Amino acid sequence: MPTLPPKRRLAAGAALVVAALVTTTACGGGDGDGDGDGKGAGYNAALNKVANASKKAGGTLRMVGKQDLDSADPQRAYYGMSWDFMRFYTRQLVSYDTKPGKAGTKLVPDLATSTAKISDDGKTYTYTLRDGLTWEDGSKLTSKDVKYGIERLWATETITGGPGYIRQTLDPKGEYKGPYKDSSPDGLKAIETPDDKTITFKLPKRNGDFEQFLAMPAGSAVKKSKDTKAKYTQRPFSSGPYKFSEYKAGKKIVLVRNDKWKKASDPIRPALPDKIDVTISANLEENDKRLMAGDYDVDLNGTGMTQSGRVTAVQKHKDSVDNMHTSFVRYVALIHTAKPFDNVHCRKAVFYGTDFAGLQQTRGGALAAGEIANSTLPKAVPGYSDYDPYGIVERKGKPDAAKAKEELKKCGKPDGFSAKITARNNNPGEVDTAEALQAQLKKVGINVSVEQLDGADSASITGSPSVVKKRGYSMQMSGWGPDFPTGQGYAQPLFDSRFLNENGNYNESQIKDPKIDKMFDDAIAETDPAKAAEIYKKLDKRILDQADWMPFLYEKNITWRGPRLTNAYMSDAYNGRYDYVALGVKE
Repeated sequence: MPTLPPKRRLAAGAALVVAALVTTTACGGGDGDGDGDGKGAGYNAALNKVANASKKAGGTLRMVGKQDLDSADPQRAYYGMSWDFMRFYTRQLVSYDTKPGKAGTKLVPDLATSTAKISDDGKTYTYTLRDGLTWEDGSKLTSKDVKYGIERLWATETITGGPGYIRQTLDPKGEYKGPYKDSSPDGLKAIETPDDKTITFKLPKRNGDFEQFLAMPAGSAVKKSKDTKAKYTQRPFSSGPYKFSEYKAGKKIVLVRNDKWKKASDPIRPALPDKIDVTISANLEENDKRLMAGDYDVDLNGTGMTQSGRVTAVQKHKDSVDNMHTSFVRYVALIHTAKPFDNVHCRKAVFYGTDFAGLQQTRGGALAAGEIANSTLPKAVPGYSDYDPYGIVERKGKPDAAKAKEELKKCGKPDGFSAKITARNNNPGEVDTAEALQAQLKKVGINVSVEQLDGADSASITGSPSVVKKRGYSMQMSGWGPDFPTGQGYAQPLFDSRFLNENGNYNESQIKDPKIDKMFDDAIAETDPAKAAEIYKKLDKRILDQADWMPFLYEKNITWRGPRLTNAYMSDAYNGRYDYVALGVKE
């Protein structure tokens, strides 16, 4: 998942944030007894644990966001914060556990009584639905509703924007025309519903991540008689504990209790607040001020506070601050088709010549911006390892100029070479980081020019190999996070040669390695997650050994946690955001 909303500006004020965080840690702010406002649960109280655990129901959860959901239609949404929010009113056969940190990535039954019963050949997945499942009008939710919701993914002329994993897996040849065009009684033949409580998926070939696909909102049930097609985003019909009371796109969302929802049928959602009230406002600094003033409890978008907001929050209200780790990785793609990066030793020279600690500092330092990255995979994705072939962690991120120059000799460029790197000028901190890298590599003879681009043009410029070649780009700086927490959900668009596209390309290094492609095939076909993770470790090792793609930072966010919030914890399933469906409020 690319970094769609801008993340944050970490420049002149970063040192203040870091200094304040260091002070916080030294003063023991995590126990709530520091010199902050005294109202929060404590610094980092929601990091891998629950802040203000409570079962008390009632009150209004007040959220604010700089941008609206990309869609309220579960089959059309692709922003991570939208997927998090949809847990209030959508349900899937399986979903993510309501537990802090990495434990939240575990798949647990939702509409179904258990996770899938998988056939010996790994191609058939069968589920039995729970008793007591209902829609907001009190009608029974059946297996046919689940099938119909998923079938909507094929109506690509109307249901646009969402992920295509289920569609590509169940119908790789694109033969089904979708529920709006198909008039046959059977619908999509790869999904069978022999009775109201049974649903079976028949895959043409094995895919060990199939249940991950079903856990996305794309796998949500939709009641056919309530499907308003393209207009469904204006008023989705609820199967969860809340239903829409008001939705003004770009302005306001109000959810109220769905009195037809039965807690006995839902082991996941505590449904504590009486109401969810969301305000959409593009004024980021004002949003931060109102969060700190208590007008709102939590940021819907979950991408961190502004520079000024961070400084104020950490210095004056640190007990309501969480320094959240995310599943996003900041990286530099080294483009294989651009000379001299067709030579592995020239690529390795960049690894050795880079001051990773300096890049980290440019983005705000270890506490504010994140850890130095050694693996291509984020820590939340099985397959991550501590493999560090360039000794980056061992040297605490510092460069090794002697080894960089050795590699330059090996690639036939003893005096160095020139390169051109792209950086998005509306993705906060990226241009500053590219310019820092430029200064670092110059010390070993690699002369890098920085070209600033509008992030909105990524698909047609840096995402187009022909444009990249025409413009002479050889390095691209960007960020990436998983669609779902597996190697396939994170890495395949980045490294699989079959994902190289002329537009919207994310295999920016333009890696064409049959051994890597085969590793993806083997891992995806593996139904044992532990065995798949071992394959992804080998894939990670190969990419690093070949210096194909250079990760440099595991990203963090400075996040506001309102003092009224209960049951607040960050979830690795939602890239370090709070698990919204678990939240409650004090009154």
